Amino acid sequence: MKKNENKIYFITAIATILISFSIMVAISFKSSKIDFKPYNEFLNDLNTHSVSTVYLVPSPKIEVLLNNGTSYLTDNPDSNTLRETLLSKNVSVKDKSNTYMLQTISSIFLIISIGYLTISTISKKKSKGGISSLNTEDVSSVAKEKFNFNSLAGNEEAKESVKDIVDYLKFPEKYKKYGARVPKGVILYGDPGTGKTLLAKAIAGEANVPFYAVSGSDFIQVYVGVGASRVRNLFKKAKAHKKAVIFIDEIDAIGKKRSNSTNGSSEEKDQTLNALLTEMSGFNEDEGIIVIAATNRLDILDPALLRPGRFDRHIEIGLPDVTAREKIISLHLKNKPFNDLNIKDIAIKTAYFSGAKIENLINEAAILACKESSDFITNEHIDTAFSTIIAGHEKINTSSFKYEDKKITAYHEAGHCLISLLELPKEKVSKVSIIPTTKGAGGYTLTLPTDKSYQNLEYLSKKIMVFLGGRAAEELIFGKNHITTGAYSDLKQSSNMIYNMIAEYGMGKSLGLLRLSEMPTSIQNASAKMVLDECKDTIDTLYFKTKTLLLDNIDNLNILANELMDKETLSYDCILKLIEQNN
Repeated sequence: MKKNENKIYFITAIATILISFSIMVAISFKSSKIDFKPYNEFLNDLNTHSVSTVYLVPSPKIEVLLNNGTSYLTDNPDSNTLRETLLSKNVSVKDKSNTYMLQTISSIFLIISIGYLTISTISKKKSKGGISSLNTEDVSSVAKEKFNFNSLAGNEEAKESVKDIVDYLKFPEKYKKYGARVPKGVILYGDPGTGKTLLAKAIAGEANVPFYAVSGSDFIQVYVGVGASRVRNLFKKAKAHKKAVIFIDEIDAIGKKRSNSTNGSSEEKDQTLNALLTEMSGFNEDEGIIVIAATNRLDILDPALLRPGRFDRHIEIGLPDVTAREKIISLHLKNKPFNDLNIKDIAIKTAYFSGAKIENLINEAAILACKESSDFITNEHIDTAFSTIIAGHEKINTSSFKYEDKKITAYHEAGHCLISLLELPKEKVSKVSIIPTTKGAGGYTLTLPTDKSYQNLEYLSKKIMVFLGGRAAEELIFGKNHITTGAYSDLKQSSNMIYNMIAEYGMGKSLGLLRLSEMPTSIQNASAKMVLDECKDTIDTLYFKTKTLLLDNIDNLNILANELMDKETLSYDCILKLIEQNN
């Protein structure tokens, strides 16, 4: 609110300067247009009774108004007897003209406005590095919006983990009675878009306390000491409320493990982190200040930050399961018109979607419904939005799409589809398309993975076969010399998956149960060829199995590819019908 008021004052001051300056220029321009007569001519007019009014102003020139309505300027004699002489001649004498008064008022406003802007600029420079330069959000507005746990769907375990913190902020005496110390800091970690910021806001909203939200990058400055000063000012402002929640998003920007580097940037980060650690250690038990931080990378944070007494509690905010996704979808559909939507089916379809991604899906569907002037959001809108988010917008004009390219794409996507149906039947192939998209894909195959906490060796191997299905189909139909670059993304994903299986997950023979990333650099270098050889042998074996499987089902491959060339897009029901008719 204060920030908006300052903005209004600033704009008003600028406007006043412009208006005052314009008035003064206009008056000067008008004055330059008035004729000037020597003083002796003025005396002649006075003696002939031609003068009506004289404006006596403290300036070198005085304005004379004649009986015929014309006026002119003449020299000001600055005589003590001039007023008496004029009055004796029945001439009206005025001390100030309207023009002079307007010029004086404009000058005063101009000086005041310039003074205000100067003081504001100096004050802003003085406060630089302090709390005013931070984008802190005093969320008493959260309380007004009634943002609480009911406003946040999913993350039930995480909400349960912080309910005692809310209870402490409301009733601190209860915890003093038991001699219990509530965590000074809480770190929320997990994938992007899972609701870490929303949970922090909900804690403040539930407890009805001020909420200060800053980003770790707000503390990063070129000059050493500025970040530390900002940390101290932030805590000083929060302590003034006695009870408050401080939320630091992306804390890894300042909380990374400290190094021995002596460059300026590293020194500034270290000082900022030290200031944060000192402030958190300096809390009194009576101070109801809770610090909540969020990060996607808990593993890179400094151990001093994670120890008890600083950030005591570490809470993982994971991707929502199918039940949580149903609640999130229902929450985002609350203020939207929809008809005949199966929320459970949408929840199943959005496996491994974060809360933010689900919100984006519903919003895209709402935009599509609005564009079509539809009365409701329908399943068709959801399906189109889903395809758009995963694969990109389908190109409208495909006239430049050559027949040969269309045929290659059709067999490529049919290969993915067929291997997925045979090897991973539980992962529903919801849609196959050979229409190019804005994300650069010549076509795409959408499968709906099932919710799993873990992935075993068998599943990963079959998933790699699905990735290789497109390239294998190309080689079988068009020959080895006519394979294309269409498998670039597939090979990228399969290579990454195989490497992790052997080097990180302990699923290979060359390293056994060792993790390559945990080994010293010298051992990593020595093991590189051994790991590479096993990766190559593994992918060659899986590729051979994929080609063999396609050969055994070559009729189904041809049927799917031909139908794709004809219709360009196939749904799950259509795919199953084609396979069943052939078998």
